[in-house]
Amino acid sequence: GGRVKFTTTLSPPAKPFVSVSWTFNRVNIITSTTVNITNADHKDRISLNRTTGSLELWNLGLRDQGEYRVSIIPNGALELQGATTLDVYVLLSAATITSPPATLIAGISSTNLTCEAAGNISCTQWIKDGLPLSPINNITVSADNRTVYLSPVQDIDNGEYDCLVSNPVSNRTASHNLTVNFGPQNISIDGPLAASTGYRVTLSCSADSIPPATFTWMFNRIETGALHIGNYTCTATNNITGLKDSVVYNVSKIKFITHVNKISVLCKVRQLELCDLALYLYFVFHILSLDNKLQT
Repeated sequence: GGRVKFTTTLSPPAKPFVSVSWTFNRVNIITSTTVNITNADHKDRISLNRTTGSLELWNLGLRDQGEYRVSIIPNGALELQGATTLDVYVLLSAATITSPPATLIAGISSTNLTCEAAGNISCTQWIKDGLPLSPINNITVSADNRTVYLSPVQDIDNGEYDCLVSNPVSNRTASHNLTVNFGPQNISIDGPLAASTGYRVTLSCSADSIPPATFTWMFNRIETGALHIGNYTCTATNNITGLKDSVVYNVSKIKFITHVNKISVLCKVRQLELCDLALYLYFVFHILSLDNKLQT
């Protein structure tokens, strides 16, 4: 669809050239002597500069790529020749990344990503999460760099993949989000190391998992012999990978300390929250107890 001009190194001579002739892939496209004779395939889209021998061609198509040669006979001089090669490219469009539809499981499944676009691609670059993608470990690429193979997929293969396709006249980018199901793994329970009777305790269970794991809890009362004090087991299950993992968390009992100094020391050592409230409740408890005894 574009245009190109082949410019010779000749300056306009004192006397016009005897003849100027251009060939394309060794087929004559225009010859100029006293008249111009133009090949039918190039008629209405070719222009010759008779004074320098330069040629301009427009409405280019892929059929126009190849070797162009010029032959010029100056007045009273020997024939001059020149040659060049033209590459014609289609503007790239409709870039996409395709991948076989499948549910991918880390360590088991394999897949591939193929970059495609309308037009002739000269170069393909792959990017993952904003960084260049390198063929390492479980990742290989095809000879033309158009396809990335992941075998087997890993949890770190999750993310956004971009492919940048280009040729000398255009470039396009396509994106694809790859989901690899994995886990649960790195399961942990977050909560206090100890708790006093009568206080509320919150235990939070987490695990790395795609899709998010479902959690179940189990409390072992036999080992402790006291309600709520003992081992809490959290089990995370991934319904896609079929895997599960567990972790045990122990909550031990802090005996109620009846001495104000001991409570203060505990606050400083443990850096417990709401220590002022604990002291306040301590005094209220004992004042009410004393009042009840006096009334009795």
